[in-house]
Amino acid sequence: MNEEIFQQLEPSLPPLIIKDKKISVPIIQGGMGVGVSLYPLAGAVAKEGGVGIISSACLDRLVSKRTGKKHNIYDATYEEISLAKASPGFVGINIMVALVRDYEDSVRAAIDAGADFIISGAGLPLRLPAIQHPGDTALIPIVSSARALELICKKWERLGYRPDAVVLEGPLAGGHLGFRMDQIDLESNKLENLLPPVKDMAGKYGDIPVIVAGGIYTHDDIVRFIKMGANGVQMGTRFLATVESSASALYKKAVIDAKDEDIIVADKPGSPCGLPFRVIKQSPMYQSSLKRLRPPKCDKGTVLLKDSEGKFTRCPAKESNEHFFCICNGLLSSAGYNSEKEEPLYTVGTNASRVDKIESVKTIMDELAGKTLVSASSQG
Repeated sequence: MNEEIFQQLEPSLPPLIIKDKKISVPIIQGGMGVGVSLYPLAGAVAKEGGVGIISSACLDRLVSKRTGKKHNIYDATYEEISLAKASPGFVGINIMVALVRDYEDSVRAAIDAGADFIISGAGLPLRLPAIQHPGDTALIPIVSSARALELICKKWERLGYRPDAVVLEGPLAGGHLGFRMDQIDLESNKLENLLPPVKDMAGKYGDIPVIVAGGIYTHDDIVRFIKMGANGVQMGTRFLATVESSASALYKKAVIDAKDEDIIVADKPGSPCGLPFRVIKQSPMYQSSLKRLRPPKCDKGTVLLKDSEGKFTRCPAKESNEHFFCICNGLLSSAGYNSEKEEPLYTVGTNASRVDKIESVKTIMDELAGKTLVSASSQG
């Protein structure tokens, strides 16, 4: 019987170094929320030499359900990172600026738990270094342009800090996109065209490592962008339907069944965060929103904003189902949290139609790192 083994092709990918942390495989797993990127996925990616990332969105509810004990966002974030860090390797967390109510407590918990990285986007994280001294935790903003990076660098300079790296996310990513609807298909906004000016800006502020994201799917894609000057890549969709992903079985099936034409950028109805949002159009909540079948309501409040009295009460989705879907309930349902009461909302990157089976993180990481499956008999 032939044994199958992986062997490394040459040249291997260069390591990614961020804040003196040497990541052997320059791949950061995207923080997919709600409830997809939890400790099982993050720990598995870290074990294989990449960076495993937890999504902070709704962690209080997800961890409370899993443990049967009430957790606030600080305790849930601390616990999830601690569980992921039980695996060898590097672990971080993605914390969206748009989650205003929970943002600062999530940051504090991540630092206190010893997260290796905090990645922050869905808005500009202008005050991130001011929340708490990060210690050994690297602070990494997500941007979609050189101008955004410059704004962050100037603000952080006044706070006595410089980004430890930056994620440049193009318009082919999943979830919230940092572009207007009329900007998504512009030639100038292709990731390969966004990279040179962002790389130049990163050099101006101290040679900040640049990680590219959005539409990267294969080992060849990674090599191509590293040759263009990127220091590493961030990938979400490749890990969405893995064994270790905490997406529901129905979510994984929807990804596997999706065709190119099924993947759309939702605008009206869209996310209450006001950013274009890439989804599978057959997502039950999206379809119900199109037909206005779900009454506007809000019983989770993760994306609530402050009202005139400074209380977190405002969300466009609780006022209108004509223009917005309830992102909190929809994404929680897609992770199996409240699927008996709410319809799921499936968010994906533009390459989701290329996913045709459920695989292990190890199999995917071996492929992405440039290893190839060979027969032991061919080795002599």
